[in-house]
Amino acid sequence: MNKNKIYQYAGAAFFLLSLAACKSIDVQQRAENRTVPEKYALAENDTVNSGKQKWNEYFSDPNLQNLINQALQNNQELNIVLQEIEISKNEIKAKKGEYLPSVGLKAGVGVDKVSRYTNIGAMEVNTEMEPGKEMPDPLFDFGVGVQAKWETDIWGKLHNAKKAQVQRYLASVEGKNFMITNLISEIADSYYELLALDNELVILNQNIKIQENALDIIKDLKKNARSNELAVKRFQAQVLKTQGMQYDIQQKIVETENKINYLVGRFPQPVERSQDFDSVVPQTVYAGIPSELLENRPDIKQAEYELAASKLDIKSAKARFYPSLGIGAGIGLQAFNPTYLIKPESFLFSLAGELTAPLINRAAIKAAYYNANAKQVQAVYHYEQTVLGAYIEVANQLSKIKNLENSLGIKTKEVDALTKSIDISNDLFKYARADYMEVLLTQRDALESKFELVEKKVNQLKASVAVYRALGGGWDQNPVASPEIIKK
Repeated sequence: MNKNKIYQYAGAAFFLLSLAACKSIDVQQRAENRTVPEKYALAENDTVNSGKQKWNEYFSDPNLQNLINQALQNNQELNIVLQEIEISKNEIKAKKGEYLPSVGLKAGVGVDKVSRYTNIGAMEVNTEMEPGKEMPDPLFDFGVGVQAKWETDIWGKLHNAKKAQVQRYLASVEGKNFMITNLISEIADSYYELLALDNELVILNQNIKIQENALDIIKDLKKNARSNELAVKRFQAQVLKTQGMQYDIQQKIVETENKINYLVGRFPQPVERSQDFDSVVPQTVYAGIPSELLENRPDIKQAEYELAASKLDIKSAKARFYPSLGIGAGIGLQAFNPTYLIKPESFLFSLAGELTAPLINRAAIKAAYYNANAKQVQAVYHYEQTVLGAYIEVANQLSKIKNLENSLGIKTKEVDALTKSIDISNDLFKYARADYMEVLLTQRDALESKFELVEKKVNQLKASVAVYRALGGGWDQNPVASPEIIKK
């Protein structure tokens, strides 16, 4: 192959690299210039950020704290992720070993019987040798030595691959942190749901007593011929319907308890909890400023590390177009008789260098390079999507907290009015100023409004949990000490 051909191949390679490199720079600038709004919609910026609070400060209920502590120790899915982090850490060591020299100890023995009717066999027969100095037949071969191989990383291909793996290790750590925030919020959600179900069961039992008293009244009125059997049966059916609802709530309690037990990593058992749902107050939330999401949210940091890894993948793939230099060396002793191994004449050594450059059939290298560029574009879009999703999530939850607070005040007044209307309807019915259907409807509406009030309050509690998670709260804010293999 003449020099012109070599220059043509080299020029084509650099031309392709320049086209792809321009695209990488544009993508990199787009990621670095990514910003977030200065505030969350209509909300005012706070100087304090609840997302930076420790979870045991944000959630003050000791029973809830105990459940979260157990989950952080025993949750199987979290422990699986922790092992994946260990795997990722070991892959860093593997990548590091690829660009370090490999040295091995070699020892071997062999035997060689040459046919007399070959050129070597004929030469041995026809060669005049001194008596006692004939070539042994068969010929043994004994050897011991040290061999070393090393691919010199001239263009940084192997170093960049190792650095990319370090970024992916850090991304896996942030993935674990994001999982912790989700695990804590899921346990808190289920815990508040359990308190709400307990409260619904209390409300239901209270309502059953009210309905049973109304049934006794209607029975007395029937005895005095002031009512009829139809009214009695309607009131009785209402009592039975409400009694049947108890079992639905009890089943939900069992399922919610077992969901918590699953998250905590234990077999089904009763979940200790506070019994006074009415005294539970949602945590006060301070959103801080949107730019703090880039630091607090583990999923954003994870996407950022993945983006950094994709940039290094491009550098590593680009280096495959350039020549690679491999060096091999060996030193040892070799002889056909083991007694000769101690003699200086059996000493041998070798040193060789090999320069290899891809010129023809580079389709696989090109494909890997283009794939690395495409994956970087994907990483940029994923980073943008994660930042956008985090901002919208916080904005939605802040709005939800505000609207639920206003709605809860109105619903409380509605419950008070309907609760008082039960006694009023019963009195009116005694004096024939209202029919029994009005009494039944009033009882039903009062029960539904109480359930709706409980639902709104538990949604308010869940919203405070959701905004804490959306702000990046729950994981340990102290930086994780990097292993020595990452520092090097």
